Amino acid sequence: MSTSDPAERAVAVVGMSCRVPGAEDLDAFWDLLRDGVDAITDVPAGRWDLDGIPDGAHGFEGVRRGGFLDRVADFDSGFFGISPREAEAMDPRQRLALELSWTALEHAAVVPETLRGAKAAVFLGATGDDYAALVHRHGGDAVSHHSMAGLSRGVIANRVSYQLGLRGPSLTVDAAQSSSLVAVHLACESLLSGAATLALAGGVHLNLAPEGTLAFARAGALSPDGRCYAFDARANGTVRGEGGGMVVLKRLSDAVADGDTVHCVLLGSAVNNDGGGEGLTVPDGEAQRELLHSAYAQAATDAARVRYVELHGTGTRAGDPIEAAALGAVLGQDRPDAEPLLVGSVKTNIGHLDGAAGVIGLIKVALSVRNGILPSSLNYAEPNPAIPMERLRLRVNDTTGPWPEGPRLAGVSSFGVGGTNCHVVVGQAPA
Repeated sequence: MSTSDPAERAVAVVGMSCRVPGAEDLDAFWDLLRDGVDAITDVPAGRWDLDGIPDGAHGFEGVRRGGFLDRVADFDSGFFGISPREAEAMDPRQRLALELSWTALEHAAVVPETLRGAKAAVFLGATGDDYAALVHRHGGDAVSHHSMAGLSRGVIANRVSYQLGLRGPSLTVDAAQSSSLVAVHLACESLLSGAATLALAGGVHLNLAPEGTLAFARAGALSPDGRCYAFDARANGTVRGEGGGMVVLKRLSDAVADGDTVHCVLLGSAVNNDGGGEGLTVPDGEAQRELLHSAYAQAATDAARVRYVELHGTGTRAGDPIEAAALGAVLGQDRPDAEPLLVGSVKTNIGHLDGAAGVIGLIKVALSVRNGILPSSLNYAEPNPAIPMERLRLRVNDTTGPWPEGPRLAGVSSFGVGGTNCHVVVGQAPA
């Protein structure tokens, strides 16, 4: 975010939507968070063929668990003016993106038709191509003239822009697991540069084939018991989830002028890359510290005033201690009171939504800031011995309760396996 006046850099979240494991919409997601629901289940019947993976196979036990959506094949094609044949050829993520975009605009009290021809942007995080892989297994006869666009990951964002008649920037972002939060960052940049007057930003992810989860297992990144133990001594890997989320963004000054309901304000954000480190897939603590310094400088905000950070928080043995050390160094020190920085991870509720993970963390924080309630992070009993919580002045928020005393100021982190990191600074809506 590049303008000089902090007030002019602020971006308002004026609408939201989501569909995640255990929650079909925004209200159900808040209920899930507030009630501390664990939405991880066995793989739905008929989703994957796991005959080649025997029960109890060492290192692969977690393949049979995850966070899943119901009825991923359902889609009201007629509502969007799409023929049943074309809808069948579309990657279900395109369908999900259309539904989430429409619902987010409704939540923002924006009539979609009024945006036709406007400089409205779409930035959507997405990774992998499970549906295309499934189609290609059936050979050339499964490919139609709708497949070129229907199976393209790059068209996911374009599909939304086309259906709504939007003329602003439109692109699918793939920065691995940080994709959707990077999409939010790019959307803010687009608004602040004047390239767009309104932006839809978020991400979608579906686990339609087992190979992606098998890859996590073979890399040692999958929790064998299907639970994410973020910052806990039992941390043994992540658990995969699916779903999506969308936020509607405007410059704060425009939102106030338009009389919009502002759910929270994005004060600043930053993106960088590990740029070396010990390995391509190994997080780098120095880069994460630089990311945090940059984000709070952009937000013109004292990092020591932050009360909560929604972690990347995958529950991996390597990643959690590195993330904790960076947070402690930048946000944990020089705090104006005796209270530690509270941290948590929505991945403990619904799993890791890969390219959609970051925006779901942002929506969790937006709901928390709006409601003045901080939901618990699940599966936490005792700190990871590699994370000196007291010295770093961190504490896992393991009990749902009122927002801690002080400003409703929070951060959201998301990191990609290839080293692309993103952090967004979130504040309360102005009175």
